[in-house]
Amino acid sequence: MSLTDYKNGAILQTDYKYGQLCPMEVDNYRKRPTMPCLDDVDDGHISLTSVLEVSRVPLWPLGPLRSVTKVKVISFLLGLTLTFLIMASYVLTLDKKGLMLTPPPFHLSAIVNPSSTISPNLSSTKDYVNIKLLVKCITAKLEFSPRKLPLLKDVVNSDSHLFSIIPRQFLPNIKSPCWYEELSGKTKVDPYRKNLYAVRSKSFRTVCDYLRNNFQEHLSHSVDDKQYRLRCLPYFYIIGQPKCGTTDLFHRLLLHPEVKFTTMKEPHWWTRKRFGIIHLKDGLLERFPVEDYLDLFDLAAYHIQQGILGNTSGDDSQRHLITGEASASTMWDNQAWSYLYDNRVDGEPPFLAQDFIHTVQPNAKIIVMLRDPVERLYSDYLYFNMANKSVEDFDQRVSESLQLFEACLAESSMRSCVYNTRLSNAMPVRLNLGLYIVFLLDWLTVFHRNQILVLQLEDYAANLRLTINKVFDFLNVGPLSEQIEAALTKRPMSNTRRAADRSLGPMLPSTRDLLKVFHQPFNHKLATVLDNKAFHWTET
Repeated sequence: MSLTDYKNGAILQTDYKYGQLCPMEVDNYRKRPTMPCLDDVDDGHISLTSVLEVSRVPLWPLGPLRSVTKVKVISFLLGLTLTFLIMASYVLTLDKKGLMLTPPPFHLSAIVNPSSTISPNLSSTKDYVNIKLLVKCITAKLEFSPRKLPLLKDVVNSDSHLFSIIPRQFLPNIKSPCWYEELSGKTKVDPYRKNLYAVRSKSFRTVCDYLRNNFQEHLSHSVDDKQYRLRCLPYFYIIGQPKCGTTDLFHRLLLHPEVKFTTMKEPHWWTRKRFGIIHLKDGLLERFPVEDYLDLFDLAAYHIQQGILGNTSGDDSQRHLITGEASASTMWDNQAWSYLYDNRVDGEPPFLAQDFIHTVQPNAKIIVMLRDPVERLYSDYLYFNMANKSVEDFDQRVSESLQLFEACLAESSMRSCVYNTRLSNAMPVRLNLGLYIVFLLDWLTVFHRNQILVLQLEDYAANLRLTINKVFDFLNVGPLSEQIEAALTKRPMSNTRRAADRSLGPMLPSTRDLLKVFHQPFNHKLATVLDNKAFHWTET
């Protein structure tokens, strides 16, 4: 390169390079000696002394030193880059505090013995070490202390309107928890005019039309001519879990003449609607007041009121009618707390749905229907995912969900991870819903064991008559006539898998094996608490 080329080309190149900096950086740069003085130039070459004094100028255009200096610079840059990459990899490997920094994916191809139910024959790879370490961590963290219950005054203060509407004592000689509520002026005109369930449900609007037309004849009057309506809460709750047969149980129980459910299966009031949650992704909307929830039981209350007032036949059996509701979210869904309490998304919820149910109804009966959590997860995936479903896609989603759960468990308690809203929303499949024992133990902190009936879907499907009679005994309702029992047992199953989903077939054997290993410690503790080995699900 000639001196003219060097002066014109190199300087222009440098000016262009530093022209990309902000003005302050350019000014600071120009204060430094970045080019050799022309006095250092001799016969078209630059002396070595001058070169060593130059700062931040490319060295390879410098005449006879070009090749040697270029090699040194490139070597230095490559070494620096390699050092940076090694250090970055080391730091990222150690830092697992964020959910986005998760361990390497599980490679399900490492499972080579799909016939195994609990301990598949896995090759000795890092994948097997990962799942073994995760199970070891789960086993250790499953031994958590019972949840500390919130103070009664704190529960009441958190929803004062709820406890101002529902009395502490219910009517005697009536099986369901009912009471009389004095009518206000607006209620006398149209008690269902603003019911938010009616706004969103055409079927309930139809019920409201019937209730409205017959409202006056079901009122009770006092000596001072005040008007009262009978209000009722559920005598029992079917609380979960999703895809475990709750819909089918709901419809069969409706056939019993002593059972009166809500006019819709899943009001989701205790977990969602009372906070203003319609869909979690939409955040908080308009709250459904407790009055709207109580309206769902008015049809049952009308029948009970007829028994109180007496009827032409003199039959008071309607006093023994029981009300119930079936929301499959009640057992597990406490995600609303993360929107309400300082936007916290880690730690444990300050209140759970059962705190409020127990406060208003300490004698409530609870029914839980469970299923092999591995099969439940696959059914849940098929039901709630509308597009691009495949066994391979399910396999990948399971892998990603396991990684997220492992990352959370590395830093937090078991209960924190199970209730963590951010984690739940991030997992591609609802893995946490199958961790039954964590939810059940929290329900057992407020309700006695004899108030909770835990059923298994596999038993329900194998011997419907036996299981349904167990439910009737638990609810203390009379035996069925042969005709009604025949109709109940012959009724087609509800909510079966769609034809398109059945064509996908079962999940991959490797996916099933991995999930069985993951759920093993949870199932083991569940079987121990319930004193029933069937909840190991080793035969499914």
